[in-house]
Amino acid sequence: MTLLHTPYYFFYQSPVGWIKLGASDTGLMLAYFMKAREEDDRPNAVTREALRQLEAYFEGRLKSFDLPLEMQGTDFQRSVWTELLKIPFGKTISYLALSQRLGDEKAIRAAARANGQNPLPVIVPCHRVIGSDGSLTGYSGGLWRKKWLLQHEGLLPQLELPL
Repeated sequence: MTLLHTPYYFFYQSPVGWIKLGASDTGLMLAYFMKAREEDDRPNAVTREALRQLEAYFEGRLKSFDLPLEMQGTDFQRSVWTELLKIPFGKTISYLALSQRLGDEKAIRAAARANGQNPLPVIVPCHRVIGSDGSLTGYSGGLWRKKWLLQHEGLLPQLELPL
């Protein structure tokens, strides 16, 4: 995934690792998973609000984000990402259903590829798209994060660790 250049950014240590929030003056452009903080924060009002909402989401107090988004991509990618925004908290759809919602079930591979190129994971909930058989296939942030997010939203049983 190519990192977009953004004039404002903030690094957030979430329960699923570092997230780099990047924004312009008017909208959030990226929320990438990172291995570590890369540089000092240079926040603005958009990144501060995104941070506030992400903290509320991870604390279980927020189910739907309300942020100005600047989704940069092809028309098709933006149509996929817009469709992802319609999947409610605590629900999933299959990649096939996603392509059907876009009006062309034969576009399943292209829809899956666009899903994986989402520059705003968690906020644009690409983790809510699963295989037709219920399998957790593909996630740009790693399947362990997808599993964690779906558990957080109550879609998978919480696993207990052995003592």
